[in-house]
Amino acid sequence: MTEMHYLTSAVYETLRLFPPVQFDSKFALNDDVLPDGTIVRKGDRVTYHPYAMGRMESIWGPDRLEFRPERWLNDDGLFVPRSPYEYPVFQGGSRVCLGKEMAIVEMKTVILAVIRRFNVRVADPGHEPRFSPGLTATVSGGLRMVVEEVKR
Repeated sequence: MTEMHYLTSAVYETLRLFPPVQFDSKFALNDDVLPDGTIVRKGDRVTYHPYAMGRMESIWGPDRLEFRPERWLNDDGLFVPRSPYEYPVFQGGSRVCLGKEMAIVEMKTVILAVIRRFNVRVADPGHEPRFSPGLTATVSGGLRMVVEEVKR
């Protein structure tokens, strides 16, 4: 699983555009100052929005709305992760998700199991998936797919 750089990049790119948790909040234990100079007082609630951050031109560039796994690969084709503060899907710092690596392995395992047995495509390629507001990600109206078993 560790040598599948393009698959890892595709998983990260998918989660960048469609994070499982659209927004999250934390409460400050002490007074602090954010990197942009914003003062945070003890007890303040700070909310961040991975869905919006995954679409910010200042972080991802002018092609930010495109699904482009190559953005995660270096010149040698090796996966290179971004800062968890630019890509907060698994949070960052002392609050980084303990199950992150297991989740990535599980996603890659499922993807490989599916693509070995099935051809999968979006039923309507012109359909733009839209998130429904909520704590966890849901797609408004679903995403219709065509799944065909591969004949061997």
